Amino acid sequence: MARERTQTMRVKLRLYWSLVKGLQTGLLLATGLAGYMSARCPVLSWPTLIGLMGSLFLAIGGSTIINMWYDRDIDAKMDRACRRPLPSGKIKANEALVVGLVIAFIGVLWAVALDPLFGTIVLAGLFFDVVIYTIWLKRRTAWSIVFGGVAGGMPVLAGRALGLGAVDWIGIVLAMAVLFWIPTHILTYSMRYFDDYQRAGLPTFPSTYGFRTTRKVISLSSILAGVCMVVATVGIGMESGYLRLLGVLSAGLLLMALGTLVRPSDRLNFGLFKYASFYMLGAMLVVVLGVL
Repeated sequence: MARERTQTMRVKLRLYWSLVKGLQTGLLLATGLAGYMSARCPVLSWPTLIGLMGSLFLAIGGSTIINMWYDRDIDAKMDRACRRPLPSGKIKANEALVVGLVIAFIGVLWAVALDPLFGTIVLAGLFFDVVIYTIWLKRRTAWSIVFGGVAGGMPVLAGRALGLGAVDWIGIVLAMAVLFWIPTHILTYSMRYFDDYQRAGLPTFPSTYGFRTTRKVISLSSILAGVCMVVATVGIGMESGYLRLLGVLSAGLLLMALGTLVRPSDRLNFGLFKYASFYMLGAMLVVVLGVL
């Protein structure tokens, strides 16, 4: 009996892990850590670092679960999303909503207890992600991705603010780098799964402005993300060796973005998408290593 309960719990945890979108959440946690360490390194307070990562994980994970709960009806219409735990019925909707609300609340409360400014930024990120992006704009306009990008930039801004005790221009530029990275992810999927989004009735850049314009927006957005990362790292004052490493990563992003503009294709676009994710993670790791 105990073994069956344990097995059931493991299955439930795996289902909720898929709702949290572990890879996406992990990348945002990496930006939060990079933001904090760019301002306060070496780390002198492990409880603060644990609080940073724990509160961000709960707030981001909770908001993602709430978003998945709200979008379960459109996910059910999409081939790539219909097998997710909520539209497939593997997790009850009310249960997921309660879990999402509870862990999001705990995450924000923990963040506020750690530092009021940090907590305010974390709460703002959750508000932009759930209320502004998902509930208000996602089903109304293709430009909702801007506010999704704002939400994605909040963890790195919050981490930097926690380390400094204030919001500065470097934190804002780091957040802008993530903001410009987000469209590369969302717009690529909106082209790759165009028919899915059409069936769900969601307004996207490809359906509103066409594939050609969407590819241009992805390329421009990727370039701006790289520029913001370079500007921010120069402002942080990292050593030249790490700046050169970031320069190599950024040059790769620039070349792929320009290649997509000159010879647009689905293959190049998806290659840019994959490299942009690698670039953002690599750039944040460079920031961490550069301040150690």
